[in-house]
Amino acid sequence: MAKIFCIANQKGGVGKTTTTVNLAAGLAKIGQRVLLVDLDPQGNATMGSGIDKRELQLSVYDVLLESASVAEAAIKADKCGYDVLSANRELAGAEVELVQLEHRDQRLKRALAVVDAEYDFVLIDCPPSLSMLTLNGLCAAHGVIVPMQCEYFALEGLTDLVNTIKQVHANLNRDLKIIGLLRVMFDPRITLQQQVSDQLKAHFGDKVFDTVIPRNVRLAEAPSYGLPGVVFDASARGSQAYVEFAGELVRRAPTL
Repeated sequence: MAKIFCIANQKGGVGKTTTTVNLAAGLAKIGQRVLLVDLDPQGNATMGSGIDKRELQLSVYDVLLESASVAEAAIKADKCGYDVLSANRELAGAEVELVQLEHRDQRLKRALAVVDAEYDFVLIDCPPSLSMLTLNGLCAAHGVIVPMQCEYFALEGLTDLVNTIKQVHANLNRDLKIIGLLRVMFDPRITLQQQVSDQLKAHFGDKVFDTVIPRNVRLAEAPSYGLPGVVFDASARGSQAYVEFAGELVRRAPTL
């Protein structure tokens, strides 16, 4: 049975997509079967996996409207070692179309149930807003991985996200919980980041992953080559940290 995780944070620019593609590549590297679902109309996770969003025959848009199955729409990202259910600008239209449909928040969940046995992990890259797309992701998932920078405003964004997850848990998906917080773009030389990191540990305890992703230039360069950092430069500190994080997630998975 696949473990389905949303990578979500209502604050933009915190490294959600970077985390999704690198975690997918890291999991693939240690022998896991992975499906990456791109739910963001910007299609950054699609492009960051080496797939041209402008040339898609079928995408997650078709899956949500039930005109294609996951098996038909998924594309193998050859260099990365995982499958991608891709997205492009068409997906923004799904917001409007889904509103009028039955079971609008369960579309992704039902589609993924069919391919459950074919993957070990399904990672969903959510847009940075609470939309019908994010809701589909949260209703399909077993849990949420929250990438966050250790700075003051990130704590405020986290409060909003925790409240959203509580509401979805209470009303739509009883399986949903926070799997853990991942500290990203971390620079130990900045005192404030260290303080916020300590606060997170004190408040959330073992919900904070042990792995810390450092601020790393190679991770930032990788998307322009259409590759996750883990594939683009396996020796970079950031890439090694994501592979380490993949290992930590696999170890924790049986208890989640």
